[in-house]
Amino acid sequence: MLEVRSLAVKYGAIQALHDVSLKVEKGEIVTLIGSNGAGKTTTLRTISGLIRPAAGSIVYEGKDITRLAPHEIVKLGLAQSPEGRGVFPQMTVEENLSLGAYTRSDHAQIAKDREHALSLFPRLRERLTQLAGTLSGGEQQMLAMARALLAKPKLLLLDEPSLGLAPQIVQTIFKIIRDINAEGTTILLVEQNAHMALKVAHRAYVLEVGRITMQGDAKELAASDDVRKAYLGGH
Repeated sequence: MLEVRSLAVKYGAIQALHDVSLKVEKGEIVTLIGSNGAGKTTTLRTISGLIRPAAGSIVYEGKDITRLAPHEIVKLGLAQSPEGRGVFPQMTVEENLSLGAYTRSDHAQIAKDREHALSLFPRLRERLTQLAGTLSGGEQQMLAMARALLAKPKLLLLDEPSLGLAPQIVQTIFKIIRDINAEGTTILLVEQNAHMALKVAHRAYVLEVGRITMQGDAKELAASDDVRKAYLGGH
């Protein structure tokens, strides 16, 4: 479904990504784990068209999207829930959700998808008229994910969905990630909580200082001594 080929990204003289290649097959949850500053968010933002790569290519469903504008990429069925949630704080929950569907004109289906998103995140239904900036961190994360779902993505990019959340909310978010995937949405998940990410993912890539250093079956990587020592608190 998605193939990233030899991606290089630079911020001025600093190279953030070096020859990064990864694949996501239809129906999978693929996770990209790594420490802070490894280049995980840069990878997602480049796939979304928000950053232009210095080299390499991004192919989605057989189409080269490397040079497409972000809104064109969304129309193809690829949406991102950004790191830090990125909700519009002075707009209501309802208005934020509506913005998720801004590229669509199939109003009857939008209404159904909105209803489905609210069934996944019932807490949002109680807060539709509330300003997004007044929600708790967990509720804002739910809103960011629900808003991305309103774009009707075939591939959903999730950037640090558990960041800064209480353990109980983290469990809820990851259950919903599983549910979204079970309903047919393919997911590329960037996550610092390697334990949870490897638990829900089918396959995983480890990114260290802008380079992919390990890849494979998520359960096998979770059992790897190197991964356990670096990311899972193992000794």
